[in-house]
Amino acid sequence: MTRNQAEKGERLAAEVRRQFGAEAMTRFLHTLPAFRIEADTHDRFRQLLDRLDQVEDGGTRLRRQ
Repeated sequence: MTRNQAEKGERLAAEVRRQFGAEAMTRFLHTLPAFRIEADTHDRFRQLLDRLDQVEDGGTRLRRQ
């Protein structure tokens, strides 16, 4: 891989990370069924998901609905 190709790949990766971290993308993803917890999810699993959310957000995210 040439240096230019590597730089393009790095810029593309950075842009993808930036877009996935954008608030608009987060709102969109939360509208998709695959990113929601079902009402009958086991409590232990729900607690683990809540802990994961807290770690990802530095402990500032509200509980899942």
